[in-house]
Amino acid sequence: MDLAYVCEWEKRPKSTHRPSIPLVCSWSCRNLVAFTTDLKNQDDGDPDASHVIHIMDTEHPWDVYSISSGHAEVISCLEWDQSGSRLLSADGDGHIKCWSMAEHAVNSWESLLSSSVEGDPVVALSWLHNGVKLALHVEMSGSTNFGEKFSRVKFSPSLSLFGGKPMEGWLAVTAGGLVSVSLLKPGGALLTASESLCRLRGRVALADIAFTGGGNIVVAAADGGASSPVQFYKVVVSVVSEKCRIDTELLPSLFLRCTTDPLRRDKYPAVTHLKFLTRENSEQVLLCASNQSGSIVECWSLRKEGLPVNNIFQHRSPVVGEKQPTILKWRILTTTGDLERVSAVALPKLPISISNTDLKVASDTKFCPGLGLALAFHDGTIQILHRLSLHTMGVFYGSAAAPPGQRPGEESAVKRQRTGGAHGLHFKALQFSWTSLALAGVDNHGKLHMLRVSPSMGQVLEMNTTLRHLLFLLEYCMVTGYDWWDVLLHVQPGMVHNLVDKLHEEYMRQNQALQQVLATRIVAVKASLCKLSTATAARACDFHAKLLLIAVSSTLKSLLRPHVLNTPDKSPGERLGEICAKNADSDIDKVMINLKTEEFVLDGPPLQSLQQLIQWVGDFVLYLLANLPNQSSTARPGSGFMRDGASLGMLREMLVMIRIWGLFKPGCLPTFTATSDSQDSLQLLFRLLTKLWLCCEEAATANASIRREDAPPQEPDESLIDECCLLPSQLLVPALDWLPVNDGVMVKLQGKQPVRLRFGKSASSPDPLGRSAGSQRTDNLRCVHMGVCPTEDSKACTRCGCVTMLRSPNKSNAMKQWEQRWIKNCLCGGLWRLVPPTLA
Repeated sequence: MDLAYVCEWEKRPKSTHRPSIPLVCSWSCRNLVAFTTDLKNQDDGDPDASHVIHIMDTEHPWDVYSISSGHAEVISCLEWDQSGSRLLSADGDGHIKCWSMAEHAVNSWESLLSSSVEGDPVVALSWLHNGVKLALHVEMSGSTNFGEKFSRVKFSPSLSLFGGKPMEGWLAVTAGGLVSVSLLKPGGALLTASESLCRLRGRVALADIAFTGGGNIVVAAADGGASSPVQFYKVVVSVVSEKCRIDTELLPSLFLRCTTDPLRRDKYPAVTHLKFLTRENSEQVLLCASNQSGSIVECWSLRKEGLPVNNIFQHRSPVVGEKQPTILKWRILTTTGDLERVSAVALPKLPISISNTDLKVASDTKFCPGLGLALAFHDGTIQILHRLSLHTMGVFYGSAAAPPGQRPGEESAVKRQRTGGAHGLHFKALQFSWTSLALAGVDNHGKLHMLRVSPSMGQVLEMNTTLRHLLFLLEYCMVTGYDWWDVLLHVQPGMVHNLVDKLHEEYMRQNQALQQVLATRIVAVKASLCKLSTATAARACDFHAKLLLIAVSSTLKSLLRPHVLNTPDKSPGERLGEICAKNADSDIDKVMINLKTEEFVLDGPPLQSLQQLIQWVGDFVLYLLANLPNQSSTARPGSGFMRDGASLGMLREMLVMIRIWGLFKPGCLPTFTATSDSQDSLQLLFRLLTKLWLCCEEAATANASIRREDAPPQEPDESLIDECCLLPSQLLVPALDWLPVNDGVMVKLQGKQPVRLRFGKSASSPDPLGRSAGSQRTDNLRCVHMGVCPTEDSKACTRCGCVTMLRSPNKSNAMKQWEQRWIKNCLCGGLWRLVPPTLA
């Protein structure tokens, strides 16, 4: 475990730190981190920093967005929803706000919904469960089937609408012993209700919320005293007569083991942390009791035990089918020894299966993600403990160095002399990423620290085992749609090529339906990987171009309409693909003969509004063919397409469509600068492209016959290369802006030295393609130039850096259809962030 980067605020001479203010931090599945700080500016004109929510994406930590939340009291809870696009915040006065993205941008937020329990501080907050739960099976990591590696677990949502659709909403537990539920109706209205956890209301200092497979909610609550019981309640939410109804039931409670130990009875008077081990497992809970200088941690499990029967009833005749009565009872799993005082706890979010077989395979292969929980201490250290046995798996020492001759994780190193103290640097909030490969922590000085957590917890592994672990987690992100930024933290440049190839092999082993679902997602993962190494930067260009190619092809095909309503099963786009695949004629007009041209009849305005996309297709084909003679190595952009028969076939189909549309609307045709007025540019490009496509198809057939996926590609014939050499003398070859500018922090984290950053101060990396700051700016998705100094407001992708204008310059329906494809997310799946015109 090591520090990747730390981001700090600019110096504030008038600020003071308040150790009593709790900090909160929450990490979404889209790698957005929301947190608060305890800085209080003494200038009356500035809002209290404890009422401000800071949101940042982990790839651009300096570009933090600070929300003046409007909370009157200190923010006590932050909670992301399952999609990572909405955030709940709650304060010490019982007010809860729901934040959502304005303009679908990570640095623009607004609150349109809120609820409150006036004057009652919120101590626990959670979104209702949507019924989606996956289990990650380490035992099946070598399987070729994604369905066996990541299985869907039967789990009911907390509340269902008609047809079983989960109802959205949130649940809060207050210090006064109330449980408050707010439900989002389909029309946007909010149903709110509150109910006491039990008949005798008491003070609740700590609480946590978990969910059961049957759709119930379990709340754990404690009053803060170690001698008091930790109570558990079952909460059932329903809607009766358009009103929200809450039913509660008392469950078995427990007393901490340390309070019954004669040696520790009065040593730890306060319960400082109470957490369920996972939000979908209400049967295991973690408790931490502390005093002014130390802590102890206990792990408990709820088990079903047989109820002993009195001797009077044991001699009667047994009834057929009668079973021994059982009772639920909390039993302690394990406990730690005396520890330094715990300041924060983070629990893993990776839903790893903890069956005996999975745990054994994880132990044998040294696969640790999802098995460790993190404890931050007041001396500045962080320990990773096994979630079941609580033994130490790894240690992070912060600014303090480990004693000489001792390795992190050794017991003597853990019990070394304290260097930080209660007022030194320590973490007050801690959160795991969604694959448990990174930790985000906020210290008592308001700095945000990002830590790598090794998949093997620092144990030495063979390269193949390391690649298998990273591949397993990349596949998990690909299947779930979660962001894979934290996995990239552990990918070294030398691993990129092998990871990309192995990921492609695993993808090709899936069934056709799943491949279709994951088609664009795997291309986005490959693009992210290839950006990590200069040797594969050209492949990253190709993957980004492929994403755009797939989107443009889908959009143009969707414009086709059947001539007769009672058409066969196949759409015009599917018939076009079949005919182009079967007809290998290099004459574009002969291919057109086999098509029903009436299906291609469109009005003029849609075609004219999409002319820039049609122009991009023509320029792209021309660029590929003109650079074919130079593609002897894979170091140049476009080399990946020379052996990609599927993409070349897609380009052939689009050229045919464009040719037909040009007969109806010549103004929509791509424009080429030719040396001869009689040159049929589209015919020429189609002929050369067909030859290249046939070469790829023959190579694919040969490779399949010898059953070698890594067989050397068949080189294009000499006549094709000679014709492509002459192409620049016939048509002016355009310069394409291949790769979006990647200004994120990931490329800076390849070394082991931590990167020091400041909020509000960009730390962009130099452009790998050498583009200067004064070069022409391009709207990467609309395929139009914005000028050297754009004046339009723009947005950029947090993942790939793709830039596009915020407002559409074209209001036609066809262009709206194109823009709807990426209004919420970039084509690569990344989130948008607003950028000023000068930085576009």
